[in-house]
Amino acid sequence: MFYAIMSEDVPNSLDKRKGARTDHLARLNQLKDAGRLLLAGPHPATDSEDPGTAGFTGSLIVAEFDSLDDARSWADADPYVAAGVYAKVEVKPFKRVLP
Repeated sequence: MFYAIMSEDVPNSLDKRKGARTDHLARLNQLKDAGRLLLAGPHPATDSEDPGTAGFTGSLIVAEFDSLDDARSWADADPYVAAGVYAKVEVKPFKRVLP
């Protein structure tokens, strides 16, 4: 089943994101390579593809896991969590309807 991992950044998270980005993306690429990643990306702090120094306010990942507990465990081990990027992480089942 798919699960949505919705994260909210701490204020001024950009430097923390930059420091952990390589490891964060490596884990996402593992999901992608396994055919389990539906989508992933950050929420820009401004209405722009590149928010510059405004940074980001959070992230959304939708991926396939065996259970809600597995999805939560994966989310808890995110390098962004360890780096203090996220103030809050919520994991919910996701039912894909379209496309």
